[in-house]
Amino acid sequence: MGENSERISKGYLSLYGVTSTAVLKETIEMIGGEVNYYIPNRFNDGYGPNTAAFERLIEEGTQLIVTCDNGVAGHAAIDRANELGVDVIVSDHHELPDKLPDAYAVIHPRHPQGSYPFGDLSGVGVAFKLATALLGEIPIELLDLVAIGTIADLVSLTDENRALVMQGLVILKSTQRIGLSALFKLAKIKREEIDEETIGFIIAPRLNAVGRLGDASPAVELLTTFDDEEAASLAQMVQEKNIERQGYVSTITNEAFEMIDKMDTAMDVYVLAKEEWHEGVLGIVASKIVGKTGKPAIVMNIDKNKGLAKGSGRSIPAYHLYNALDNVRHLTTTFGGHHMAAGLTIPIENIEHIQNELNQYAVANGLSEELGEETLIDGQLKIEEATVEVVEELHRLAPFGTDNTKPIFLFKNVESQEVRRIGGDQAHLKMKLAEENTFLDVIGFQFGPIADEIGLHSEVSVVGKLAINEWNGSRKTQLMLEDLAIEGIQVFDSRSTNIPAALWTIEQADFVFFDSKNFEKFVSNVPTTSYAHQLTNLDALEQFTMKTNQLIFVDCPSDVDWVKDLLSGSSPEKIIACFYSREELYLNGMPSRNQFGQVFKYTATHVNIDIRNKLKLLATHLNIKENNLIFIISVFLEIGFVTIKDGVMNVVKDVHKKELEQAAAYQKRLKQIQSENFFVYSHFSELENWMKQQVNASL
Repeated sequence: MGENSERISKGYLSLYGVTSTAVLKETIEMIGGEVNYYIPNRFNDGYGPNTAAFERLIEEGTQLIVTCDNGVAGHAAIDRANELGVDVIVSDHHELPDKLPDAYAVIHPRHPQGSYPFGDLSGVGVAFKLATALLGEIPIELLDLVAIGTIADLVSLTDENRALVMQGLVILKSTQRIGLSALFKLAKIKREEIDEETIGFIIAPRLNAVGRLGDASPAVELLTTFDDEEAASLAQMVQEKNIERQGYVSTITNEAFEMIDKMDTAMDVYVLAKEEWHEGVLGIVASKIVGKTGKPAIVMNIDKNKGLAKGSGRSIPAYHLYNALDNVRHLTTTFGGHHMAAGLTIPIENIEHIQNELNQYAVANGLSEELGEETLIDGQLKIEEATVEVVEELHRLAPFGTDNTKPIFLFKNVESQEVRRIGGDQAHLKMKLAEENTFLDVIGFQFGPIADEIGLHSEVSVVGKLAINEWNGSRKTQLMLEDLAIEGIQVFDSRSTNIPAALWTIEQADFVFFDSKNFEKFVSNVPTTSYAHQLTNLDALEQFTMKTNQLIFVDCPSDVDWVKDLLSGSSPEKIIACFYSREELYLNGMPSRNQFGQVFKYTATHVNIDIRNKLKLLATHLNIKENNLIFIISVFLEIGFVTIKDGVMNVVKDVHKKELEQAAAYQKRLKQIQSENFFVYSHFSELENWMKQQVNASL
């Protein structure tokens, strides 16, 4: 290496990028160089080369500067280094500007004067290639860092990146880096189970959290330390920073979605900005917005003292974020990035302009119809086909990531079972799918609220990624939910001995009352956005028309046919079965023949029975429930066995014999008992199927 090698050995080397820095730091130390690394603080220095930082480093004795994972847009800082007589070597993979900086060398997989066969290397991938050139051989031991950085960078996991990550995962499982070992222990990572998801969801977020919340240097120290005590301390700090990061993300994400909900018009691209949003996590928040809405999002913190808004953007394949921002470069102070991600700083007064221009870019380029949440399905399976062996075979396609996504499968028109929320905050969904006596467990992270929309035996179609769940030595397939469609009518079981309070919180619904006393008591509880219907006679039933797509049966009808007729003339999407029974006639039952005989015998041997004031005493004397006694008297009155005048009852002498069943009251009670038996006490699956049949019969 001649002259350059001598300069490195005598001076200091300053680097950018965590895994890239670790790779080149160790490489240059291997060839005898004296290395000092510098990770820019994103809050003070920005994302790229910083002129003031370069000046300070050079003043401290740096003789050569190598940038990692950035630099192609650092013209001013590089020009200043040249003025001070220090060369700058740029290693980067981000979008190339029209004019490259005047650096000693620009190492980039898509350099216009180069012909490198794979242009999608990550920042650490470029650093690894530089390390290979410096060492004259492939430094296999550095591939653990390359795997982490490549997956964290969300670059295409195809071609050379795929090879680097596959080999890196092998090295990572047996890595000798004591810092990583300490982190594995704290994060409860089993080395033998490490894969691309371990990196993407556990390792990378923890390493990134350090730089997101402040100085990223401790992350480099963790990756390169040889001191056990320092490794344990740094790993603990990284773990704590990650927890802190999660708190910021949760708060800002909730606030961002509140802003979206309040927007008057639908947007193709979201540009959200607010004071006191932590800049270090805004890229994560933007990713969450993209994931939920399927639309590009830019999330920024407003600094009124500086008059600037600064943040990050994330996009989707249909919308090239870098090109869109390049189109409005005049509205930005600085920006950089690539197709799917970008960082930018803009004057506060340009926030609305940026929003309008980025949305107009989508319209002008015919992208509006392509935006929106979209899940590409790789195939449709039967539940019986989703075996452990199939999942293991699919894993041969790993590592999965950008451009080599884990296969997504559709399970169509299957039955939902055991639907419930799980997790400390009830944010997640757990359920079982059933099809022809075969079953599949489903986990849906952040799908918790959907549990309230899925009936116990609903017909659903779901899409997701297959995985293997191991528990107590047992291995079974489970589906990681990506999306879900509820087919047909949903019926929910809210039956109880009391009307549940949650019923009165349901908006945009039709509340049906069959009992006038219940209507009088509870109608004021019905939300103003919903509708209350009192259906106490056949005329009201015939005139009933739904005003929403939700139907709530508050109480129990006196006849099964009433619900049958109502459903056959309606088209609800959701039915809530409460069927509250005020009198509980089914539990009280029909009075026995013996009880009817007791009452008749008593009335035949007594005169002027004061049932207005002494009914309770009579019920106690006869050992008959008061409600049943009232019913027996009403039947006797209807068939002419007794008379009642001013609350006084007397038997009718020489009355013709009549059957109790002839009384309308008797027949009505029979129907009420049958109705309660079916609507209140039947197995829910039976009730659900019956209700669906009544609605479907009218379609």
